[in-house]
Amino acid sequence: MADQRPRMTRAVFIIGWLMVTGAFAADFPAEDPKPFAEARVLLQLSDRDEAKQSIVLDVANNLIKHYGGPDMIDIEIVAFGPGIDLLFAGNTRAERIDSLAISGVRFVACLNTVDTVERATGTRPKLSPHAIGVQTGVAHIVQRAGEGFTLVRP
Repeated sequence: MADQRPRMTRAVFIIGWLMVTGAFAADFPAEDPKPFAEARVLLQLSDRDEAKQSIVLDVANNLIKHYGGPDMIDIEIVAFGPGIDLLFAGNTRAERIDSLAISGVRFVACLNTVDTVERATGTRPKLSPHAIGVQTGVAHIVQRAGEGFTLVRP
């Protein structure tokens, strides 16, 4: 059997070169989108209540102000269960979501919840263009908490 090392060495070199030059940049998200953030916060939204949804958006906005701007805090709003309504396309809070997204707030949608809504209604709900789908919202919270994010449930 022929020695495969030269072929593997070339492949490793090419992949490394592509990664360094940014050829794969679109496929790999930045590891730390806010390197100067003083705090990393997860805002959990698992309530359908409109007042609660407004409070979560208010808290995100207040945190950005408190920390001196969007680059100084990393915020994710994680919606699951009844809270997923916030991330449905056409939500009455779409302008506020747009504004917070421009400030770097990430909106995370639990796809298990979306699947449940689809089974119950027969129609898959359309999500906000800012929604980032994860399979399990709670598992995402656990993972991010392990990465140093602080969970807040307003």
